[in-house]
Formats: sequence, structure tokens, C-alpha cells
Amino acid sequence: MQVSLTMNITADLQSLFTWNTKQLFIFVAAEYETPWNPLNQVSLWDAIIPAKEHAKFWIQTANKYRFIDQGSNLGGKKFNLTLHWHVMPKTGRMFADKLVMSGFRLPDEHG
Repeated sequence: MQVSLTMNITADLQSLFTWNTKQLFIFVAAEYETPWNPLNQVSLWDAIIPAKEHAKFWIQTANKYRFIDQGSNLGGKKFNLTLHWHVMPKTGRMFADKLVMSGFRLPDEHG
């Protein structure tokens, strides 16, 4: 099963920019469980935000990377879409956080 999604992504990440912020790396991942792995992550879309003035945005996009089932694990599967962000500083440690959006389910059959 290969899944194609269209996503409307709205975010205001301007507050993550300080004097020490070089850029933000953001990505959307589909996350789901299987009996073999409690956390499976598939990256669907990503971007680099180079400056505060670009950190408030709205985008409508299809998944940039394939969301594909390598077996028969995705049919009827519940999953979350998670927006991850990594704050890349000019100096010091990188900081990461996320926002989980739950309640999605894939169809049982291929369409």
C-alpha cells in the first residue's frame, strides 16, 4: 500500500527564534504502532526555516516522501501526524519538540 496525502500545514514558530537561533529544521511524520515496533515513523515532508520572518506560514502540499507499506501493516491502521521541529543554534545544544495530531486512519483496502 502506498499512501498519498494532501496536507494543510499552518504554523507560527516565530517564538523559537532568539539571538542564538541559526535556523529551524521542521518535518511532518506519520507515526503508528505495530505488534513488532511500538513506534514507526515515516517522514512525509520537511523544510528548513532560515529566519524568523519565514517562521509563520501556511502551506498546502502533498507528501514529499513516500508513505509506503513494505508488507501488509498499514491497511486500516490508525496513525498520528506529528510536526517535529529542531532549533539549530549558532552556539550550544540543539533543542527539539513536537506537536502530535491524532485521529487518522488508513483505509482497509487498496484504492
